[in-house]
Amino acid sequence: MQRAPSSEYSVVNMLSFSGSWLLGGSGLRGSCLSGPPLTSCGLFSFSIGNIFVVSLSVADLVVAVYPYPLILSAIFHNGWTMGNVHCQISGFLMGLSVIGSIFNITAIAINRYCYICHSLRYDKLFNLKNTCCYICLTWLLTVVAIVPNFFVGSLQYDPRIYSCTFAQTVSTSYTIAVVVVHFIVPLSIVTFCYLRIWILVIQVKHRVRQDCKQKLRAADIRNFLTMFVVFVLFAVCWGPLNFIGLAVSINPSKVQPHIPEWLFVLSYFMAYFNSCLNAVIYGLLNQNFRKEYKRILLTLRTPRLEHLSSHNRNQAEVCFGLLICLSMAK
Repeated sequence: MQRAPSSEYSVVNMLSFSGSWLLGGSGLRGSCLSGPPLTSCGLFSFSIGNIFVVSLSVADLVVAVYPYPLILSAIFHNGWTMGNVHCQISGFLMGLSVIGSIFNITAIAINRYCYICHSLRYDKLFNLKNTCCYICLTWLLTVVAIVPNFFVGSLQYDPRIYSCTFAQTVSTSYTIAVVVVHFIVPLSIVTFCYLRIWILVIQVKHRVRQDCKQKLRAADIRNFLTMFVVFVLFAVCWGPLNFIGLAVSINPSKVQPHIPEWLFVLSYFMAYFNSCLNAVIYGLLNQNFRKEYKRILLTLRTPRLEHLSSHNRNQAEVCFGLLICLSMAK
């Protein structure tokens, strides 16, 4: 019997939850991405770039809060025991996380493209009101993209991956539409945006353009590289699963029997693992995020240290009092 990968899913769940929480907290606490500051309130300092990062971290966090624990339960019970309602909710939230991630990555790419390539119009395009509208539109499109699954009946339990997820063989035309709308189109938009940014960076670096308005700061380039790596990893992690689904939907009877189960499971595990990669990439490539990670962890650690210090002082006082009592008794 095949061993249930409970430990692997547990690690992915823990990393996804903690990484997304750190990423969202860093986005709220500091100006980690380039962009004009909007407002500041206590510990929280908001900027345009931060708002998009927080939205992306929410998309990653959704899958770790509800679907992943149910997957672990299915692994431990060697089957789905929570009923159809939880299955549908889990599949819906799984899709919400996946499509929310790619749509937010697309929104970030458009934001970076406007910030670097159209800097003169950036402040007008991405003020606070417009940015909030863009975020709401991103999530509205995400929900609209998920709802048809309930009518097609494509959210089903798959025993190979212990998950209630999108069934690629329910409808050929719908599967093709899902891959095109949810993966290929956003991928094309992001590729266009980052390609234009790369061209501008190369032109500025080699002084092809002498326009002083198009000068780029080193921080802008670093932030762009961070987002570019996030996009590449998303494409690498989700590409195999989408292409398998596309191949199966085109000719299910011939293609599906020739796809090894280990390849299908591996493609899903890569897709799930992507949820915990964003926080790692931000921490490795962006110095501002590393600083915010340290501040958050130190903030969480300080109250515990103070509690332990107070507890130790109380113990010392008790012991000292006992010693005095014993000496007086003698």
